[in-house]
Amino acid sequence: MSRYTCLLTLGNPLEDLQQTLLDAIKGCGYDIIYQTDDYFMAREIPGNVTFAKLVTIEALIDRTMATETTVRIKMVIKNEELPLALENHCKLQFEVISKAITSNPKLQLIESVLG
Repeated sequence: MSRYTCLLTLGNPLEDLQQTLLDAIKGCGYDIIYQTDDYFMAREIPGNVTFAKLVTIEALIDRTMATETTVRIKMVIKNEELPLALENHCKLQFEVISKAITSNPKLQLIESVLG
């Protein structure tokens, strides 16, 4: 199973943050399949890759540590594919999603820790 993680610190108001993130992820070709106030799960739209390579995103918005100026988000991007190659589908999608979030003008990235 391929799994890539990141911890983002953003300087956006908490009430606007989730919708902005969801819009960025939808723009990358994902459907939101579950959503609460502090968590969401999205899945890559089927059709371009085999079922085992479909990527799932889980994101937790840490409301307990949120302030007026910063919010932390923990994201896990994963699929069932074995990461036998350095450039596997999950890693490529991780890079696409990371770039969509970090280059979004509506999101004020303060810190990003990729794993």
